[in-house]
Amino acid sequence: MVRPYVSPLPLGFFSFGVGMVLLGGIGLGWLSSAQDVRAAGVLMAAFVFPLELVAAIVAVLSRDTGAATTLGLFTTSWLGLGLLDVLDPTRQTSRTVGLFLVAFAIMLVPLAVAAAFGKVLMTVVLSVSIARAVLQGAYQLGAPAWVDTANGVVALAVFVLAWCAGTAFLVEDLRGPTALVPRRGQARAALADGRPGVRQQL
Repeated sequence: MVRPYVSPLPLGFFSFGVGMVLLGGIGLGWLSSAQDVRAAGVLMAAFVFPLELVAAIVAVLSRDTGAATTLGLFTTSWLGLGLLDVLDPTRQTSRTVGLFLVAFAIMLVPLAVAAAFGKVLMTVVLSVSIARAVLQGAYQLGAPAWVDTANGVVALAVFVLAWCAGTAFLVEDLRGPTALVPRRGQARAALADGRPGVRQQL
């Protein structure tokens, strides 16, 4: 029996946006003390991670490979980065973290490309998120401080995009297809199959 699960995308985007505000605050120096950075790490691990995990699980159950993979990758990245900030709130740069972020960004590229064939809004959010991860990774690998500031600015831009995307998918789930979520090809055709968990794409 196929169950009509709710769309996990609003929850995923909204929690993702909150996490991006924390990353932006750290990158811009708004959260500069060890106490602030540690608190941000706790919130990433205790707030953003579990909500993204729920969204990822529902996306798997809803049979949307792209959304499930994207949410799954971001889910544990929040836990990992949050724990690092808890364990080392002094914000020492780390080549290990830099390599992780660069590799993470590379893994997001095919997801952004695949989303371009159906969900344009998802492509925009992913593309800007890739740029942010690259900037933070470059800073961790030894780039000058202005790169981390740029990372903070881009993180806030991702927050705005995540808010817009979460709101758009929420309205779509409540009221049906709208112009707020531009879709192409199979993503548009999937809406005819019913609610999330019944159709093949969210």
